[in-house]
Amino acid sequence: MTATGGPKSKAVQVADALRDDIRRMKPGEKLPSQRELMDRFGYASQTIQNGLAALRAEGLIMSAGNLGNFVSDGSAPSSDDFRSDIKEIRSQLQALTDRLEALESRSESRGL
Repeated sequence: MTATGGPKSKAVQVADALRDDIRRMKPGEKLPSQRELMDRFGYASQTIQNGLAALRAEGLIMSAGNLGNFVSDGSAPSSDDFRSDIKEIRSQLQALTDRLEALESRSESRGL
């Protein structure tokens, strides 16, 4: 049951079951493939992906692209790290915007 009293979504059921599996696994261990999870649960690919996304958001697993999903070592970046990264990216974008505007004004003044 969810907090609202309704049944759990299939993606939540997948995440819950995998959360139990992860408790018995070591950091760096590979989770079953998406195909294996589809066979295990009998759910569609998107449902499995949604369950895995919830676990990634919790920092319990990390994705290695085509290599699969692995149990995280608990060193997931904090929200403060993300804020700092976003701030740095914005600063760099602003610097690039300023440089582009300067170059465009130079080329316009030369009549190019």
